Amino acid sequence: MENTLKTGTTTLGIVCKDGIVLAADRRATAGNMIVDKKAKKTHIISDDFAVTIAGGVSDAQLLIKLIRAELKLKEIHTDKRTTAKEAANLLGGLLYSNIRKMSMIPGIAHFLLGGKDHSGTHLYDLFPDGSVTKVTDFISSGSGSVFAYGVLETQYNPNITTLEAAKLAIKAINTAIQRDSCSGNGIDIVVINDKEIKRVMGKN
Repeated sequence: MENTLKTGTTTLGIVCKDGIVLAADRRATAGNMIVDKKAKKTHIISDDFAVTIAGGVSDAQLLIKLIRAELKLKEIHTDKRTTAKEAANLLGGLLYSNIRKMSMIPGIAHFLLGGKDHSGTHLYDLFPDGSVTKVTDFISSGSGSVFAYGVLETQYNPNITTLEAAKLAIKAINTAIQRDSCSGNGIDIVVINDKEIKRVMGKN
């Protein structure tokens, strides 16, 4: 079962003094085969939140559809905007349920969630087991993360701007692409600030 499907990627999130930067490569693999050269691993899921995905594509795509629906329903029921912590906990609950359901192929998906609310911008790491961790500096996931971390650890500083962080994200993912065969085929970048979420690199 362990060899049924092996996936790889490089995604990262960076906390900046003026927002959050999310980035990912664009290669999707199954074992040694490249199955998609234009995979979308950064997703804007609402006016306030965006995520990166790593792991099983089918699980991640389904969970994105579910969290979009849950966020809309929550806003309708409460008549107020969802906070970043609430959104992270909602997605964490979906991940918890996903990995514990009976299946021949385990549902494994790793999300980084960036968002904005009344208190500012926030970044969360959502592990496949459903655990939710607030990130205060930077985070990377996927098979190329060990290489990305080498760049982030040496060049990140707490006063970094989103413009500088976007350039750092490109450098970190390009480093991973050079050494990780499961990462490649371009980079997508999403920037979150107090006013908006926008894709600054890659296609919508």
